[in-house]
Amino acid sequence: MRIRPFAAAIASLLFAAGPSLSAGEYGTEAEAISLLDRAIAEFAADGDAAIAKFNDPNGGFRDRDLYVFCANVGDGITVAHVNIVGTDLRTLKDKNGKPFGAEILDTAKEGAITEISYMWPRPSGGEPVEKVSRFTRLGELACGVGFYKD
Repeated sequence: MRIRPFAAAIASLLFAAGPSLSAGEYGTEAEAISLLDRAIAEFAADGDAAIAKFNDPNGGFRDRDLYVFCANVGDGITVAHVNIVGTDLRTLKDKNGKPFGAEILDTAKEGAITEISYMWPRPSGGEPVEKVSRFTRLGELACGVGFYKD
């Protein structure tokens, strides 16, 4: 009889701590897809408010190493990103020289999700690792979310 209350107490503690025990250190592909879907819906409701939320660390659009990025298609300037707002996306190349920023801007299409793979450091820094970003065009912006493969 004593085992049951003890087991129930342990189960209760594990349930309460669930997300911290089950969530990985890094975001997954499925979580990145979900975040992009939410970002598209948020942008459709109010673009300016969405950009503000994307840039706000507490705005609900950052999860570990997952975040929303957006850049103007015309001039390439990032308007939403975890750490490079104001940078011309067209000038970005990965460690192998791949001009992924220009490719994102050139291939983003309204109503379609496109995917690109490149080497990029995590927001916390360190050596670049393989990243896959899915992106779309939202009006005059190319917006996406990427996940790291390692």
